[in-house]
Amino acid sequence: MAGTITIKNGYVFDPLNEINGEIMDVFIKDGKVVRELSAAELKNAKVIDASGMTVMPGGVDSHSHVAGAKVNAGRAMRPEDHYKANLQKTSLTHSGSGYTVPSVYKQGYDYSAMGYTTVFEAAIPPLEARHTHEEMHATPLLDMGGYLVLGNNFFMMRYLREGDMEKAAAYVAWMMKTHKAYGIKCVNPAGVENWSWGKNVSSLDEANIHFEITPREIIKGLTEINEHLGMPMPVHLHANNLGHPGCYAITKDSLKIFDGVKTRQDMDVEWAETKIDPSRNRSVYLSHLMFNGFAGTTWADCESGVKGVADYINNKDHVVTDSGCTPFGEATVMTGDGPAIHDLYTLTGNKWSSTDVEMECGSGVLPFTYYKSNPVHSLQWAMGLECLLLINDPWKTIMTTDSPNGGPFTKYPEVMTWLMSEAFRKQTFSECHKWANDRSTLGGINRELSLYDLAILTRANPAKTIGMAHRKGSLGVGADGDVTVYNINPQQLDANDYEALLRTFRKAEYTVKDGEIVVVKGEVVSLPGKRTYYSDVHVQDEREKEMLVDVKDWFRYYTIGFANYPTPEKYLENPTPIQVNGER
Repeated sequence: MAGTITIKNGYVFDPLNEINGEIMDVFIKDGKVVRELSAAELKNAKVIDASGMTVMPGGVDSHSHVAGAKVNAGRAMRPEDHYKANLQKTSLTHSGSGYTVPSVYKQGYDYSAMGYTTVFEAAIPPLEARHTHEEMHATPLLDMGGYLVLGNNFFMMRYLREGDMEKAAAYVAWMMKTHKAYGIKCVNPAGVENWSWGKNVSSLDEANIHFEITPREIIKGLTEINEHLGMPMPVHLHANNLGHPGCYAITKDSLKIFDGVKTRQDMDVEWAETKIDPSRNRSVYLSHLMFNGFAGTTWADCESGVKGVADYINNKDHVVTDSGCTPFGEATVMTGDGPAIHDLYTLTGNKWSSTDVEMECGSGVLPFTYYKSNPVHSLQWAMGLECLLLINDPWKTIMTTDSPNGGPFTKYPEVMTWLMSEAFRKQTFSECHKWANDRSTLGGINRELSLYDLAILTRANPAKTIGMAHRKGSLGVGADGDVTVYNINPQQLDANDYEALLRTFRKAEYTVKDGEIVVVKGEVVSLPGKRTYYSDVHVQDEREKEMLVDVKDWFRYYTIGFANYPTPEKYLENPTPIQVNGER
């Protein structure tokens, strides 16, 4: 049951309300933040004494891989991943296992222990949406949603090639409702379709096989559709040539496609009170910039190209990006970009899988380890931090590890501490291959992020970017009662004492979800309900009917019947549709 609670005397960091370390109380009633409580309510409320501690909204992860067939393939592929990290059953919690790819129960507990309350799956293949929702349903404590992979979908490429934007928009709207997805994901546009034939694309204007459509045309078309429909979030772009030396150039050129696009967010929701406009104002959400930020021509001369992309973003207002940091150690690479996984296989010889999800997208999975002694890996570590430190405005950045690609989300405390502590960065530099310093700009950066900056990167901006700031990422009146309390006194914070910061970020003092205390000192103490968000997008009935004639005709080529294609709401835990583009 949603609770009534008072969080007293904490140093509050709430960037959406421009609150920067003020000592104040936070009141929650019936699961929502309220302005005040009555005397009777105060008497009966639970109380957290946050004196001398840091109070932020609950963490929001807008890009993580936590559910679906490729995630489960990662779990199955790595038995060693499970005996290295396991969780014993208690009277309250399930058992679990997995380090880079935890089981569904363990990942929910691990996120909550760090102060996160909301996590979005970054790539849902339409045909595997039921599987994805089953795993999100089973993940405890976290409000969730996911992005539908559409950049190499047969119907999208067909309609875009024909220039039939009305049918394309109707198809996207129908697919969001059909698979209970939230936003549009575009992975290596045109290239993944080519991978079905063992090929890729190498430029924005190279047409793919059969459909003869280019990445530029796909990106532009999906963006036009996204804004026509008034979607909650921008197109989430995984740019072409990911992970190749020199890819920063095509990344920057891809971002230029979105320049000048007028954003339109048309959601019928109740907005929490904020001082900063909580609606989205970006036309592109670039994923994992680090992996798209290499310069050079080969692995022998590769170097960081992040500054080139960061300089562009610093001078433009239409881009937001997440970082895709690589904090060293074990990882499991999983992506809808099949060619990229094959490239890693040829480099490493590691076991791998590659899947073509019939007529819709593809994916690949490969175990990986990042070593400080490896020149490229050390460079990647530096590049990931450059993504967040070279972009001047923190409202253009989001902190991620592209979990588990750069490393598991449980490494977030390390990333947070590197961002806040130059001393910690220098210590890590001393352990790295010299490429980290020689081929990046990180060694010359003395910027240290503040707790306010960190609250933007991990709470306010992820929520604003994906259109969830009407209820997430802030402590304004009407917001969800999701709160993190860290045992950090901002007045005594010493960035040189990075070991203390690491300990604190690894285990939140309290995590509050919907007004219920769910974590105390990193231990789960209660299991309230959760929600699954999706976009219920409206278009004219006639447009949808015309489009469905095409879809039903083409379904003779699918391995399942049309009636079994949709994901019923029963697969979702507490389904919470966002009404989009509806008539009022």
